[in-house]
Order: sequence, then C-alpha cells, then structure tokens
Amino acid sequence: MARTAEMKILELMVLKNDISSVIEYIGKKENFQFQTKLKESAAKSGTSEDSDSDASLNIDSQFYESLSKAYTELGYEGELSDIKDCKAPRDEDRKKAADLIAAYTDLKKRIADATEEAHKVNDAYKEAMAFSNLKVSYSELEHLSFLSLRIGRIPENQFEDLKDSLEGSAVVIKLGNDSSHVLVASSKKGRFALDAELKNHNFVALDVPADFKGVPESALKGLEEKKADADKALEELVTEKANFAETHRAQLESLLGSFTIAVQIEDITRRLESTELVYRITGWIPASETENYMKGLDELTEGRIAIRAYEPFEVPSVMSGKEQVPVKLEHGKLVKSFERMIFSYGSPIYGAIDPTPFVAVFFTILFGIMFGDFGQGLFFVVAGILMALNVIKVGGWNKFAPIFISIGVSSSIMGLLTGEFFGTETVLEPFAEWVTGFFGTPHAPILHLMPSADPKSIYVMFGVFGVAVAIGFVINTCGLLLNIINNLMRKKYAEAFLGKNGLAGAVFFWYVIALVLRLVLTSHTVAVYDIVIIAVSLFFAAFAEPFERAANGEKPLFENGFGTYIISSVVEIIEVISGYLSNTVSFVRVGAFALSHAVLNFTILTLTNMVGGPGSVGGIIVLIAGNALIIVLEGMIVAIQVIRLQYYEFFSKFFHETGKEFKPFKFELK
Repeated sequence: MARTAEMKILELMVLKNDISSVIEYIGKKENFQFQTKLKESAAKSGTSEDSDSDASLNIDSQFYESLSKAYTELGYEGELSDIKDCKAPRDEDRKKAADLIAAYTDLKKRIADATEEAHKVNDAYKEAMAFSNLKVSYSELEHLSFLSLRIGRIPENQFEDLKDSLEGSAVVIKLGNDSSHVLVASSKKGRFALDAELKNHNFVALDVPADFKGVPESALKGLEEKKADADKALEELVTEKANFAETHRAQLESLLGSFTIAVQIEDITRRLESTELVYRITGWIPASETENYMKGLDELTEGRIAIRAYEPFEVPSVMSGKEQVPVKLEHGKLVKSFERMIFSYGSPIYGAIDPTPFVAVFFTILFGIMFGDFGQGLFFVVAGILMALNVIKVGGWNKFAPIFISIGVSSSIMGLLTGEFFGTETVLEPFAEWVTGFFGTPHAPILHLMPSADPKSIYVMFGVFGVAVAIGFVINTCGLLLNIINNLMRKKYAEAFLGKNGLAGAVFFWYVIALVLRLVLTSHTVAVYDIVIIAVSLFFAAFAEPFERAANGEKPLFENGFGTYIISSVVEIIEVISGYLSNTVSFVRVGAFALSHAVLNFTILTLTNMVGGPGSVGGIIVLIAGNALIIVLEGMIVAIQVIRLQYYEFFSKFFHETGKEFKPFKFELK
C-alpha cells in the first residue's frame, strides 16, 4: 500500500550575491517548504550595501505598485495569467516598466484634464440653458410684494422629493432640461419654512445679477459647440485608453509577474537567518527530488553553495516532537483530484498509509450507486472533459474535472443496469435485452428499481440495501486495517491491538457480522465458542485502558481510579456495540438514495407524459427542467452524503492524529 511521500530536509548556505537567484529557483520549483516560520519582515540596517539593496527593493516595490494600479484602472477582467514563465526583473525590464508607467500616467493625466474641462463646460451650458427663458429682469421678480423666490441648484435625484415636500406651500419649477436647476416660489410669510426645507435638500443658491434677463442666443450656441468639442475630446481619450489597454495587456502582465517575483524574493531575503555575507536556508523537500534539486542549485551558483541533506530522524526538533514532518501525497491526475477531500478533514501522519486511493474508489462507487442514470452520468462525463480542457471555467473547480468524469462513468454504469436514461426506461431496453439474453430469457431493465406492481420488486429493493450494507462493511474494514497497520508501522502496538479501532474491536466487528450471516444463511446456532470470542474481543476493545498504559510503560494503570475505570468501560461497551451497529446501518442510506433517485426519475417521466409525452413541447420542457433539477440539487445532496459517509464511517477509524500538510513556497500573483 502506498505511503505518504518520503521527505528530507535541506540546509543551504548561500552567499549574499547568489541569494536572489537561489530564492527565485526555490519559488519556481514549487517543491521546497521552509522548515520554520520566517522572521517578521523588517528592514535591515547595516552597511551601505544594505542601503543599496533597500533602494533596489524600493524601486521594484514602486514599479509593482504602479503596475498593479494601472492593471486595475485599465479594467482588465478575469484573473492574471500564470507567472510560472516569468523571471525576476532585469535592468531592461525596469526600463520597460518605467516607459509603460510614464505613458499610462501621461494618458491618465490627459483624461483627467479633459474630464475636468468637460464638466466645467457642461455645467456652464446647463446653467445657461436654465436661464435662457428668463425674459424679465430678476430684480423685477424679487420686488413682487407677495412672492418669495429662490433660484439655485439641487442634486438632480432630489427634485421629486423636494416637490412633494413643498406641495401646497410652494411651487417648484425646473429651469432648463434637467432637474438640477430650480426656481422655487412661495408666499412671503412662508419664506422661513421654505429656506429650511431647501437646506434639507442641499439647495445651493445662485448669484443672479439684478438686471439679468436671460442668455443671448449666440452665447448659447457658442457654449453648445464648446460642450460638443469637450465631449468629443474626452471620448477620443477614452477610446485611446481602451486601445492602450488592449495593446499593452500582455506586456503589463509579464512585467507584473516579474516584479511580484522581485518583491517576494526580497521579502523572503529580509526574513532569513544571515550574517553580513552568508544566508542560511533550511526546508523540507520530497526525498525523490533531492538529488536533482541539489544538482540544480550547484549549477545555478557555479559551486558557490554549501548543501547538506538530513533524514527526518536526524532533525532534533522532529525527534523531540516539537516539529512534524510535512506530508505530501503523490498521485496521478485522477486520484490527486481527491486529495482536497483528505486535507479538508486533516492531514495524515507522516509515514502512514495514504488513504486517498481508497477515498477515490469509495467515493466513485457510492456516488454511482446513489445517482444511477446513463444520461445524467454522461452529462457529468462531458462536463468533466470540458472542464479538463478549460473549455468551460468554473472558478477553482476545474482541478476537480477528473472527479466529475469518474462519478459520471460510475453513474452511467449504474444507469445501464437500471435502464434509466434521463428518467426514461425505453431507450436502453435493447442493450438490457442483449445482455440478459446471455443468461437466459431477455428482459429489460437488468435491475429494476422503478416503482412497480411486480411483487418481485421488493426483493430487488432489499437486495440493493444488502449490497449497500456490504459496501459499508468493506469500507469499515479498510478503515480498521489502516488504523492497525499505521500503528504497527509507528510501533504503537497497544493502539494497534487494543481499543475499539484496534485489532480487538475489528475482531469483534468481523465475528459478529460473520455470526449473523451464518445464522441467516445456515442452520447454525450460537455456540459457546461464539460467545467466548465475542466476549474476549469486546472486553479488550472496551476495557483496554490499563493494558494500553502498561504496554506504553505509563503509571498508574488506572489513571482516574478503578471505580471510574469500571464505569467508563461499561459506557465504552455500549459505545462499541452502538458505534459498529450505526457504522454498518448508516450505509442503508446508499440504497435509499438509489431508490429515491429512481422515484424522482419516475416522477419526472410521469409529469412528462401528463403534458403530452416526450415528443410534445410541454413534455420536452418538463423533461429538461426536471433532469436539470435532479442533476444540480440531487447531485449536490448525494455528494454531501458520500462525503459524510467517508468522514464519519471511514476516516473516524484511523484519523485519530493529524499531521501537517506539505505547503511548498511558490510565487503568487497577489
């Protein structure tokens, strides 16, 4: 059985002149995890050479910040491209970055100036239009003895609210074509209430000359032409910005990749142990890659580097238990796609058996049984293939494309057995009759799960439940075996042989299952030796504490006293029996979901026939909508149930301790 990847620790002594290229090498390889948490980033003080380094960092940081800001402002959509092909910036990259930033800054300034000019001209034109129809002087209006007038500006979106607020006490009149300039008239006695309400609506009074009688037609025309010119100039600059964004995107992304590498290199450099001339780096690396890694570093530095490799048992912090060896799992694409399911629960212990292949097999089988439909399964297969080819992109889900393909295949196989194709049973009838013909009288489907008046269907139902429980037995057994083997490899013999998840608990579980099968399938009766085997295995499963402490050399044997030990052990007996019973019966849900899936398909098919059948427009709509609902909602529910079975019935058998996931350093676009 495959175990977690063997790891080694490297100690590198790097000269100051080589540190940047070495860290770039480490980041690009993406297979080196720093041994301990790096120091907090802080600027070092020291020699003039340090100051020169800081100056270089500041320049690269400024370039990175300016390029990032430009990238955002240019409105690029989607994620930045990968930086695996990027390198730390050279002088020529800094010159390109400076030229690009200067060109964009100039364009941005011209757009800002044009925008400001367009706003000024538009505001002037609006105010001119607002007063273009004023044919009498303002002073004549002000001298009306019975009116109080106010002329000014308000936010355009507040016009209707102001009008409603003053209804019955004042008249609000638009000036011009929009609602931003208004003339408000009220009685003299209501002027104080009017001013208060205007203040609440952000009214700004305009200073209108006393003899003002409107705007001449020639002035309006001139302002209109100036407004058109300003708008056109701004539009041309906006177009220029769009063209700039289109033509410079690749260069900008490339430079961003280079400068983000530079910033991260310097950030790591600042946080390493160092003397004035030498840096010390220690970190974990897969043992299989150590030789090539050391050779690559030696060639990179032309021999100016000291490298030492250590086994985990040679590291004092590991031997003392202060540090865990990071865990890396090595798989092909299919099994690797299931790794997140492992690490979301916890990391296996270093050196333990890798459970990922078991999870991949169990997840695929259980999902297929619960979601058996040939057509719906093919949908998952096609979706997975398109995700793998990046034809469709679903956030970070594309890396799980192999899972979609595998569950699609298993669902399709189950669908062939049950004869279901998007809920219908007629499409696959020829295939079922061809297969069953080899074993006797042809019939369809091979395995009938749909609701039926046939009395034999009850046997099929119980058969499905029986298969589900049998699969549960296999999964529970695998979990117990993993726990026993892992503890034996770690020389934890007490945990391997005693306790409910050790050999004692396993023997109890296996023997009870075997005894039940013998009672059901044969004329066997319970014998004395059956009772003895069950009692002894149950005793060492539930009363294991003093034996475990004795095997581990711990004293006293009864940590909390003999009375407490007896009470807790009795409770443990109940837990062992109920636990194994629930762990087994829990898999009945697999059969229940298989039957419920068939019922849902049957319901969709019945509704389709009620609206005219699959050949009618209504039938097609119901068929498509119903299957879409099943694929999305029931697909999610089934996936959750499978994960739950893995976590509670499989992982709980051996996941008593967790390790530390291997997380190598790599450059990232922030």
